[in-house]
Parts: sequence; structure tokens; C-alpha cells
Amino acid sequence: MNILIINSGSSSIKYQLLNMPSAQIICAGIIERIGSIDAISSFTSKDHKIERTCTINNHREGLERITELLLDSEKGVIESTDNIDAIGHRVVHGGSTYTKTTLINDDVKKSIKKLSPLAPLHNPANLVGIEMAEAIFKNAQQVAVFDTAFHGTIPVKAKQYAIPLPLYDEKGVQAYGFHGTSHKYVSEKANAYLNNQKTNVIAIHLGNGCSITAIKNGKSIDHSMGFAPSNGLIMGTRSGDIDHSIIFYMVDTLGYSLSEINELLNKKSGMLGLTGYNDLRDIESQASNGNQKCMLALEMNAYRIKKYIGAYTAAMNGLDAIIFTAGIGENSSLMRKLVCQNMSHFNIVLDDAKNDLRAATIREVNTIDSKVKILVVPTNEELEIAQQVYQLLT
Repeated sequence: MNILIINSGSSSIKYQLLNMPSAQIICAGIIERIGSIDAISSFTSKDHKIERTCTINNHREGLERITELLLDSEKGVIESTDNIDAIGHRVVHGGSTYTKTTLINDDVKKSIKKLSPLAPLHNPANLVGIEMAEAIFKNAQQVAVFDTAFHGTIPVKAKQYAIPLPLYDEKGVQAYGFHGTSHKYVSEKANAYLNNQKTNVIAIHLGNGCSITAIKNGKSIDHSMGFAPSNGLIMGTRSGDIDHSIIFYMVDTLGYSLSEINELLNKKSGMLGLTGYNDLRDIESQASNGNQKCMLALEMNAYRIKKYIGAYTAAMNGLDAIIFTAGIGENSSLMRKLVCQNMSHFNIVLDDAKNDLRAATIREVNTIDSKVKILVVPTNEELEIAQQVYQLLT
């Protein structure tokens, strides 16, 4: 079964075409920096590798580019859209309705659209991907895998807010959690590596969107994002945790509208708001050249992560491993160093030499005497989605 995976992030689209159940990757690629004139389009198959910089204004144009690459007469990997049996879509917010992998129909699409205000950077892009896939790959089965599903095990004491009960009981206002596909995949890989399913691990997903999850015995018990994927850690363009009184101050005193605040907190804050850049590669480069704003932003980012590590270690009454994953978590030795330094009281001790090495497989970057394992685990949300799609359809 040939399954195409479309994973739309806030500023990127990752994709893979896999043959299941063998998990053979036929091709893979990514569209990065969507919305800019220097977007990066990459495509890799057994015989070809293509990378170019181009203007990609939105997710629709990114998906059109992916389709062109798949069907390219010289370097493509399929002759017809009928060669695709199913398409698995990562969908960020499924609310309380969708807690399992689901075949997509009109009702599912309506729900994804209805939930878009809670994930404004993601659900609209996810829906664009679904609608384009339906139009282009007419005979393929369309399947949604929801980021919120893995966090369905978070207990009420952790997911309910201290606001009037009807908002929780009747309106579904609660913490849902996100990046669940990634957190599920890397925590399972970590437990297999540790040869122990009874673990306390903290998974740190660092990309343009960032989140951290407390995972006890393979189940999510707490998570930094909440009702929508906007709070918690400092992200590329999202603020993460702020005092909600600031919003009232901006409205009542500074004259902002609510729509302006929503735009500011989701698309103009985070590392972009602090530095003028939202790509960590640019920020690290600027910091190394003496840019004090960029260095401070990196320190703020790491400090926020440290606070969550302390809180989740307390919540689980112990810690066996922390996991760094996703684009920044896997590739930024500087960010890992900033997070792990001065954490010896928690038995977290980084080995600088190991940390500076790069590898495509799971690896330890802790010292021999560190009681807590520091693991870099490459995430593969696309493979996790493909496995769930295959299980559903067979």
C-alpha cells in the first residue's frame, strides 16, 4: 500500500511517500520558510535529490510544488495520481471529538474548520492539504491523524483550568496538548532504547512550534501547550506563556483590538518578536557574531524549558531521561547545551563532546555518570502517521 503523508506545520510542509507495511520510503522532502521569497523546496528519492530556493507564498503553493515533484516526468516517483492508495494528514486540533485516527468525510472537515480558531496557524493549513489532496488524488482514501490524540491520557487535575465548571463540562475548555504524534513516536523509541517501559521521561519537541511533555510509563500526563497550541515554551513566532493581564492592558489601555492581539501573539511574538528572526539558524548565527538580542532570546528560550523540566520532574516524582527532538532539538547543539547546563542537581549532566556530534539515529549526549539520560531522538511523525493509517485501513 502506497501511503503519502502530508504534515503541514506553521511554516513548513513535510511529506513522505511510503510503502506499507514495509515502511520503505519511496521519497521524502520538505517545504521550509513558507511565506517568504527564499523558501526552500527539497525532494529526495532513491535516484534523485532536488533542492532549490523559490518563492512560496502559502501552504497551497507548497502543496502544488510537492505534487509537481511527485509527478515529474524525469525525476518523479509516480506515473499517475492513482498510484497513491491513501493519504495521511497530520491535523493539529481534534478537540474532544477526535481521539483516534479517522477517515475523512465532510463532517470531519467541518470540525477541523470549526476548530481553526484554536489552532490558527495549523488547522487552516491542514484543511487546505486535505482539500487539495481530495482534488488531486481522487481515488486515494484520506485519513486524519490528530496531534491531540496522544494527550487524551492527561488526568483531569492537569488538564482542567481553575475557571467556572460549565466552561469545562459544557464547552470543552481544557488543555488538549499538541505535537502528540511526535511525542508518542520519540517516547516509544526512547523506552525501547532504555529497554524499559516503566519510565519517567520528558520529551522536548523544538521546531518553529515548541512543546514539552511529561510521559509516565508511555502515557502523556502533562503538556506545555493547552487549549490551543500557543502557550508554554517560547516558539518561532508564538509567545508561549504570558500573564493574561497583559491582554486586558493591551485592549483597555493601549487600544489594541482582539484580532490584533491574536495576530501579535501567534505570528509576531516568540523569537521573531525578540530578535527580528524566527529561524533559529539565523538567530544562532547572529548570536555568535555578538548580537545581544539574539543571545538573550536563546537564554530566555532555554530558561523556559528548564522551568518545565523542574515542574515535570516533580509531577512524576523522578526522571529517567529527557528527549530532544524535531528540527531544533535534533540539530542545535547550542540549544541543548543552554538547556542542560547547571542541571546537575537534577542529575542531568551533558557531555559537550558527544553533544557536538551529529548522527541520524538515537544517541546519548550525557556523561557516563549522569543518572538521567539525555537522548537525541530523531522524530518521524510521517512514519508514525503512516503506521496509524495502515492499521486503520487494514
